[in-house]
Amino acid sequence: MPTRREIIGLTAAVPVLALLGGCAEGPDVAAAWRNPGRGEADIRRWALAHAILTPNPHNKQPWLVQLAGTDGLILRPDLTRMLPATDPFNRQITVGCGAFLELLAMAAAEKGWRIDTTLWPEGEPQPRLDSRPVATVRFVRDATVKPHALFRHVLARRTNRMVYDESRTPSPEALTALQTAARPLVTAGASSDPARRDRLRALTAKAFLAEADASEPHRENVINTRIGAAEIAKNRDGLMLSGAAIEIGSRLGLVSRDKFLDRQSFAFDQFRAAGQPWTDSSMAFAWLATATNNRTDQIEAGRAYLHLALLAVQEGLALQPMSQGLQEYPEMAAILPRIEQELGVADPGRVQMLVRLGYADPVPPTPRRGINPIIIA
Repeated sequence: MPTRREIIGLTAAVPVLALLGGCAEGPDVAAAWRNPGRGEADIRRWALAHAILTPNPHNKQPWLVQLAGTDGLILRPDLTRMLPATDPFNRQITVGCGAFLELLAMAAAEKGWRIDTTLWPEGEPQPRLDSRPVATVRFVRDATVKPHALFRHVLARRTNRMVYDESRTPSPEALTALQTAARPLVTAGASSDPARRDRLRALTAKAFLAEADASEPHRENVINTRIGAAEIAKNRDGLMLSGAAIEIGSRLGLVSRDKFLDRQSFAFDQFRAAGQPWTDSSMAFAWLATATNNRTDQIEAGRAYLHLALLAVQEGLALQPMSQGLQEYPEMAAILPRIEQELGVADPGRVQMLVRLGYADPVPPTPRRGINPIIIA
């Protein structure tokens, strides 16, 4: 049997490797990032090949698309890919759908097309998403459409869950640039003020621990974690644990779903502690807020978040959402109001996204399932 030191050596890799999306040798699970849309003659499929690269909660890729006629498509949520414990009212999923629609529009513009979008054509689903469409989209050839300046950063966009360089703070100019992600329904803020940063570090750390200590949210996170190259290759979604330490630990039974769920195990302790290096090395924060919190606000927040993520690439910044404290399940009831108070957002307003910022080594892209699995008849 492995010694405790060997166990510690293996499981201590979890905070660093967790959720990065890198994979051991095997199938190219990030193939969707390599020349997306190659060989696609239909502009809709070419644009979809880019839209699936958009950031989305837990990398669930919760989209279904029906191609309509020769120039249209219908976007629906994939109700089998919701996060009922950590996102009980599908707010985060809806934000992800907004980012999807924005990248779809950017990709179309790259080829000289605009998209005419009708949101919620059968009404806004409340309090949860249902099978009704998120949007109907029509592709229109338009000589006046210009490529979007941020599109060139799409293939370099990453969610970076590494420890950030604590010797470097994002410049005021970079933070100002990020705030141009704002839209008519969405305000954007960013700050590296040490006092505010410390308060947000404390709140995001508290939220991370609260999520680990909450039974169903923790279970949902573990269930959606792909452990090792074989699981990652099979699923091409979810949160990722990969690398040599994970493969060895998995074979030895030290790293497993059962271990992460066992609150008496060393693996659970490591899972619970994974967020501390992230919060401690947050060198600045950025956020997006809306004046109300209807479904269209959430879509617009997603559009703005795509811009924020691409602006971070432009400014050379690493970025990671710290979404736990924004979630609506009971264990966050005392934390969310404190975050919104800190950011100056009052009811009925809503903080839709909160991210940590800094500088870090680059990370590989997260796997994607491709476009064929999301296209339905």
